[in-house]
Amino acid sequence: MQPENIAPPAATPYLQIGGEAAVRTLVRRFYAHMDTLPEVWGVRRMHAEDLAGSEEKLFLFLSGWLGGPNLYVERYGHPFLRARHLPFSIGIAERDQWMQCMHAALEETVADPALRAGLVRALSSLADHMRNRAEAPAGQHYAQSL
Repeated sequence: MQPENIAPPAATPYLQIGGEAAVRTLVRRFYAHMDTLPEVWGVRRMHAEDLAGSEEKLFLFLSGWLGGPNLYVERYGHPFLRARHLPFSIGIAERDQWMQCMHAALEETVADPALRAGLVRALSSLADHMRNRAEAPAGQHYAQSL
């Protein structure tokens, strides 16, 4: 029994969306959109023809990022996301295309609108951090444009 003044730990987003199976589904839908939407070709062409490796790495990363098992770190070490993305020219268009795929995947897989909106905001900030091409200031995040 817990003392009255100690609240039970809050469920992580990982648990709120349904754990491992839900994260795998989210990532599968994300890459399905990336592979089929012509308007996201700019970000799609940065990936290998076969998206299986990218899909697995995003699943591993999101598992830990969402508060579940830290699978990416266990396998590859610290993600150093920005450094890993430096070989690719990422600007506003690529950020927004990535977020278009993620937003569509979240719409399909996360039922709770408040949780989904929070994830869009957090992922939008993360996607904006990946920008490495000199352009206009980054003041407008994808989530703010919804």
